[in-house]
Amino acid sequence: MLQIISLLMENKAGALMRVTGLLTARGYNIDSLTVARTLDPELSRMTITVDVDSTQRRQVIKQMNKLINVLQAVDLTDGPAVIREMVLLRVRAAQDTRTAILKEAEVFGARVVDSSIEGFALEATGDVEKLDEFIGIMGSYGEIEVTRSGAIAVSLESKKLRLSPPVARGAEEAKVEERNGVI
Repeated sequence: MLQIISLLMENKAGALMRVTGLLTARGYNIDSLTVARTLDPELSRMTITVDVDSTQRRQVIKQMNKLINVLQAVDLTDGPAVIREMVLLRVRAAQDTRTAILKEAEVFGARVVDSSIEGFALEATGDVEKLDEFIGIMGSYGEIEVTRSGAIAVSLESKKLRLSPPVARGAEEAKVEERNGVI
């Protein structure tokens, strides 16, 4: 079963390798992985879609939370969350099908990002099923080339984020920061 994990982590060299290493060492296949800086340039948000047995999901989150540089790992699979993916699609099509392609793109909320004599480059965002359907329909118009972003997600939980101090810090430093309200 696919599990969607959101990680808030320090933006440091080796952090991505630690996370992916933990998953591959346990034999889990990563379906998609996206990473980008947050508003704080010292932090990154990582969204991972990984194939994990449903009985192991909680254990994976616990192991992620123990990693150096990981401040918070959350399972977004079943909770309230917005999960989206982006697809860039290039469709090469004959002149007589261009109007139909544009109408289909509009139905899926896709936008044209480039147009040429050969066809269009389209951008669509949505859930995986919607994008799969969009790709299938565009494939019926001609030769297509597809690039997908992988899932990105944001939790809709109303509770405030509670961050753990990074494992690399000493216990004494963490206590001082907690007392001072840093965490």
